[in-house]
Amino acid sequence: MKRRDFLQLAVAAPCVALGTGVKNAFSLENGTSSEGGETLRRNVVMRGNLDLQSAIEAFGKGEGDVAFLGGSITEMDGYRPMVCEYLQKTFPKTEFNFVAAGISSTCSDVGAFRLKTDVLDKCKKGAPDLFFVEFSVNDDQDGRFSLEHATRGMEGVVRHIKRINRRAAIVMTFFVNENLMAKYREGSVATSIQAHDAVARRYDCSTINMAREIQTQIDSGDITWGEFGGVHPAPRGNRICADMIAAVIDKALDNYKSEIVCGVSDMPESLDPYSYSDAGWRGFDGVTTNVGAIGDATPVSEGGFRLFTPDWSKIPGSFRGTFAGVPCLCAEKPGAEASFDFDGNAVALYILAGPDAGIVECQIDGGDAKKIDAYHDYSSGLHYPRAITLADALESGKHKATIRVSSDKNARSRGTALRIMQIGVNRAE
Repeated sequence: MKRRDFLQLAVAAPCVALGTGVKNAFSLENGTSSEGGETLRRNVVMRGNLDLQSAIEAFGKGEGDVAFLGGSITEMDGYRPMVCEYLQKTFPKTEFNFVAAGISSTCSDVGAFRLKTDVLDKCKKGAPDLFFVEFSVNDDQDGRFSLEHATRGMEGVVRHIKRINRRAAIVMTFFVNENLMAKYREGSVATSIQAHDAVARRYDCSTINMAREIQTQIDSGDITWGEFGGVHPAPRGNRICADMIAAVIDKALDNYKSEIVCGVSDMPESLDPYSYSDAGWRGFDGVTTNVGAIGDATPVSEGGFRLFTPDWSKIPGSFRGTFAGVPCLCAEKPGAEASFDFDGNAVALYILAGPDAGIVECQIDGGDAKKIDAYHDYSSGLHYPRAITLADALESGKHKATIRVSSDKNARSRGTALRIMQIGVNRAE
């Protein structure tokens, strides 16, 4: 009987839960530790062998939640459907629930805030058995994040998954742009990859380093940047990624032992105590404005905030259908003000920042106001989705945020608009 047929017909004796405090008991064949992982092939590192085997066991029982979170590279018809096809062929009798949660332009901080609604709530078992995540390109070129912020976003995603399913198998891919390759050629590592790789090591996530792989292939003459497809890979480029991912799953299948002891280790200490590990959407309930309660209505002449679905056909700038029908808390005139309470240690606004994006002034608990420019380099022709952080690293607990539209604006902006799709809050674990 073939090995994979065996896994589909009967997963032998279930894992024996040893409780918290038990470290991974199963050693990889080459004896390397789970902390360092095993290099399967160039730029593929396998970690979390027990977690991968736990996913295989779930698939062998006939069902599996597999989720993908990321930006446009995950949203597009690229590596994701290739990996889904590979998994379905590898486990032909398994009923998979594939969760596609890629949204173009979004970074790891947005990923952390939308994880519950876009991933966890769509998994039949409340969390994925196997989870794929990528934000290296967007945290670099879109967010231009500091090491601290890229860590808080990615660790927030990974730690939140692990809090819900400690045995979730996580595969993190570092996709590629020209800046990430240039850093490798300089002998350094881009900030986003530094941050994400540190998270992967801390939480035993396998890694697929496409940035390093494609830089190496280009420099050796095996492929050109054009043949790869650029930031949004062509089919050939996506196939390289899917094959690298398959190497991890194939190795886990080779390692599979039905008698394995599946001890669950303690949750590791956070890399950053302010990581967005219990993040989610607050909603607009209880938001008050300087012109009264919010509601589904046309903005009043005073120019205050109102909650309604904008008529994007009448607003200059291109608009992605992903956000069609989404009500936004909107204001266009300086002086518009809104306040809301939240419970946590960080708060952000998830906005669509178009050609007329303004500057928001924010106060937390009546403190000093700070100004945050909502306009982005990509706003000139697009209502660009992004999170702007009002405050983080706060003392956990109840706070009050007050926002107002500033009379100042970015010199490149055509107006002072603010269109908020969600309020994001990170709660204490």
